[in-house]
Amino acid sequence: MSDNKVQIFDTTLRDGEQVPGCKLNTEQKVIIAEQLDILGVDVIEAGFPVSSPGDFRSVEEISKIVKNATVCGLTRSVENDIKVAAEALKYAKKPRIHTGIGTSDSHITHKFKSNREAIIERAVKAVSLAKTYVEDVEFYAEDAGRTDNDYLARICEAAIKAGATVLNIPDTTGYCLPSEYGAKIKYLKENVKGIEKAILSCHCHNDLGLATANSIEGVINGARQIECTINGIGERAGNTALEEVVMILKQHPYLNLDTNINTQMLYGISQLVSDRMGIYTQPNKAIVGANAFAHSSGIHQDGVIKNRETYEIIDPKDVGVTASAIVLTARSGRAALAYRAKNVGYELTKLQLDEVYKNFLDFADKKKEVDDNDIHQIIESCKLYKEIISA
Repeated sequence: MSDNKVQIFDTTLRDGEQVPGCKLNTEQKVIIAEQLDILGVDVIEAGFPVSSPGDFRSVEEISKIVKNATVCGLTRSVENDIKVAAEALKYAKKPRIHTGIGTSDSHITHKFKSNREAIIERAVKAVSLAKTYVEDVEFYAEDAGRTDNDYLARICEAAIKAGATVLNIPDTTGYCLPSEYGAKIKYLKENVKGIEKAILSCHCHNDLGLATANSIEGVINGARQIECTINGIGERAGNTALEEVVMILKQHPYLNLDTNINTQMLYGISQLVSDRMGIYTQPNKAIVGANAFAHSSGIHQDGVIKNRETYEIIDPKDVGVTASAIVLTARSGRAALAYRAKNVGYELTKLQLDEVYKNFLDFADKKKEVDDNDIHQIIESCKLYKEIISA
């Protein structure tokens, strides 16, 4: 793999589906998986096969239809989990088993009632068993964000010796600051023997709103896989948003990091996932929100009309949005009104525009947003209406 290539590991169908109330059936998962494959993701985490017969079937059916991406199944460090995952992945062209265990003192003490050495033994046993079924094995160190770096390096080294090809370093609780997470990845790059045999992967949660920032800091410091979801959906406050990390890397070429994602599909697949899962995407969501390329402030509207780049760093077409939106509200100026009026057939002179703008402000103060039909009504009520339509 090229050193500047960042693999995109999509877990919309596994971690993303853990959002309460958004359970997908197998048919819906297959539809989304097909689109993820076309989108260009490198890995599709299709589910947690041992968790239910439905999840097993979904992983199995997705394995049959995915043509390009690696198909991944999640397991715990439990023998039966791994065997069931291997069975579910038997049709995959490129199968991966994703196995691991909690590594923070909190998880070791309270969740497993164990000790550090025993956890390393379990990790090695799980990776070794997974390796007998598939060549591509990813090891996750759950709660790595709160795991002591020296111990984390030890368990990662043991996982590589057992055959792990990818090391997942999750900030499971979304606790880390970007500087802390980046330093953790850098520490592992510099202190794990055999690290050149494995890819470091970022899996960040958004509890403090830092998932995207942490993932970017991770790849700047040497990670070469980002685990993410469409629209940033996931447990609690969600996961790293695929569309955000992809566009950050695209818009900052000096980082010399890129992906295989067809960015013009981002808005469409965002809508597909939102529709199938029944999850409303916030209007101000970066990249794919309804307002991501909408302008209602008069100052902003004037700038965008003159030159889009004054207030937009991304061309809407690059993410599959047809065009920027000039939204008419009481905060809009004359330039926006003239622009929208022209779009519905009125070429207004400066004098006409001044007159129409008075009516517009009266109308806009009574209505949150002025649409095209309203523009006709505003102009028709203007005393210069006959002059305007005869022009």
